[in-house]
Amino acid sequence: MASELMSVLVHLLVGSVFRNWSRILRDYVAAGVGELLQVVAVFGVAYVLAQLFVRLFGPRISTRFERPSLARVTVRGGTVAIYLIALFSVLRIYGFRLSQIALTVTVFTAVLGVVLAPIVGSFISGIFLLADQPYEIGDMIEIADTGQRGFVEDITLRYTKVFTLENTFVVVPNGTMRDRDVINYSAEDRRTRQSLDFVVTYEGDLDQARELIENAARSVDGVIRGGPSIRIGPSGYPANPTCHVAEYGDHGVHLTLRYWVEEPYKLAAIKSNVLSEIWERLEGADVEIAYPHSHMVFDETSGELPVSMRSGEGDTPREH
Repeated sequence: MASELMSVLVHLLVGSVFRNWSRILRDYVAAGVGELLQVVAVFGVAYVLAQLFVRLFGPRISTRFERPSLARVTVRGGTVAIYLIALFSVLRIYGFRLSQIALTVTVFTAVLGVVLAPIVGSFISGIFLLADQPYEIGDMIEIADTGQRGFVEDITLRYTKVFTLENTFVVVPNGTMRDRDVINYSAEDRRTRQSLDFVVTYEGDLDQARELIENAARSVDGVIRGGPSIRIGPSGYPANPTCHVAEYGDHGVHLTLRYWVEEPYKLAAIKSNVLSEIWERLEGADVEIAYPHSHMVFDETSGELPVSMRSGEGDTPREH
């Protein structure tokens, strides 16, 4: 009888403990599932709001700012702000107070400032790049130390993306970009002036050489043939190709051809076409491209050089 009573008590105790723990686990799982659903709902709403922000305010911001880079940074900043608000809301769901969130963000920012100093420096350099406006999205630039030339595809607070003429991407951190010499071919005007140097002989017709060179450049597609003077700051330059006498050199007359190209990305092809056209037009003309000649002069002061000639095996050498 006592054993049966003990058995009943053990079963009751075990059942009570099991029910309590199962209830606690069920409540914990229910609470966790509920919080998870709230988190998913918050980020879902944030995603929808971010998409609406881009669609509704993106075009207005683009028309508001003249520079595409500033418009992109502003749109990205708005979406980041929406997701940050969503993140703070999720932290509130898990019991973090505003003061705790602020302290956590402060500590986290301090740690990032120490560990990720180069990235922070790139962000600061990106702000300076946007303020200084050395180039803009769509401009053709050249990085002087590497010689890489291409179009600016994107400017962010962290890096600049350049789409090169070789159909490749170059991503340069803004911290590095600010320390480099950057040549902008299309900052204010896409037209670019190029120069070619020639040397013609003194025996040729100088006026004819200049005229042929100018006409050759004028006939190439992509070269501005004429029109009003092109102004650069306070100065004005002829729009048509011009060939000037640069100097009188040791081997001939130095000429400089200056011409304007309509599109900067065609510089290499147009230069090749100009050189080919000049080569064809000088063919048969009273003009010759000069190149260094070496003349050896022998006189009575040059001394004597003994020379021997052997005509056959049995012949003796003869000196001349």
